[in-house]
Amino acid sequence: MKDKNFLMIPGPTPVPESVLLAMAKHPIGHRSSEFSKVLEEVYTNLKYVFQTENDVFMFASSGTGAMDAAISNLVNEGDDVLSLVLGNFGKRWAKIAAGYGANVDTIEVNAGEVINPEDVRKKLQEKNYKVVTLTHSETSTGAKNDVEAICKIIRETGAISVVDGVTSVTAMDVKPDEWGIDVLVSGSQKGFMIPPGLAFLTVNEKAWKVHEQCKHPSFYFSWDAHRKSVRENSTPYTAAVNLIFALQEALRMIKDEGLENIFARHERLALGLRHSLRAMGLELLVKEDKNASYSITSVLPPENISVPDIRSHLNKDFDIVVANGQNDLKDKIFRMGTLGFVSDRDLLTAVSSLETVLARLGYKFEVGIGTKTAIEWLNK
Repeated sequence: MKDKNFLMIPGPTPVPESVLLAMAKHPIGHRSSEFSKVLEEVYTNLKYVFQTENDVFMFASSGTGAMDAAISNLVNEGDDVLSLVLGNFGKRWAKIAAGYGANVDTIEVNAGEVINPEDVRKKLQEKNYKVVTLTHSETSTGAKNDVEAICKIIRETGAISVVDGVTSVTAMDVKPDEWGIDVLVSGSQKGFMIPPGLAFLTVNEKAWKVHEQCKHPSFYFSWDAHRKSVRENSTPYTAAVNLIFALQEALRMIKDEGLENIFARHERLALGLRHSLRAMGLELLVKEDKNASYSITSVLPPENISVPDIRSHLNKDFDIVVANGQNDLKDKIFRMGTLGFVSDRDLLTAVSSLETVLARLGYKFEVGIGTKTAIEWLNK
């Protein structure tokens, strides 16, 4: 049905109508006092969402831009960097660091697995790493690192922890100040419930001192330029005005619901989806719930049924879009998002639609068991 698509992917995610309407307003001057008042509210609420007392910078870019901003303001050629790799986006950290001339070592696990904090402790004893990069919620697999435990270990050394919170900030609890995360990044098209185009970064004073020794920091992603602008309720360069209108409205919605309620909603929906999929006899890439992201769930298709067929029928028959796997996981898994502007109704719709598609494709299972499981879970 035209204009009825439901995005159940790890991003972009569904956008509330009030946010779309805010974005549709006529632009205003990005150097005007009126826009400065908008920015004052947005910067304040970003601190609330990031659960930090530190400034939160905002870039007109994708989440990868914030990743680039993190590395380019810390790393000099020849620096030693350790990247903890769960999947595609953990590898991206390593590629960015190598691009700036760093010597990059990795701890890499199989798809669906998570990093053992003790392995990090042992690796950090081998070398004085300047930066350790890691992912909280790995978008490509749906695995969730124990960031709190890992950052505690990193904090025992002189290394700077740099965390990808692209699909965790606003969806899962992440406390940079309390957990000792030195740099944390995220992106707009995930739990922030607005379209792609904005990215965010917060940095503490420990990382700032390391930044001061950076020989060739980025110009566009300059921490110095952005900190100055944040404190003046401005932006260093031309702002994405209408995306910031959208963000202003989305942050108001987030504050109204409350972070604890949002985290609980994401956990309830993700675990409800996982229980329902298991009830249908489907295998999940991340085996244990304790290691599972609350933003994205990766599912293996039944034997003799292809991922492209599942995705095609969900889209064609029910206007539901789920994601394919990436790189080596392409056509081996499909990924279902429970991220951002998603509710109980959406979970029930997705599970019952998937059951219908699998039955049409010839999968033999107890039709209705997934929906029944979801209803029972949501009614607990």
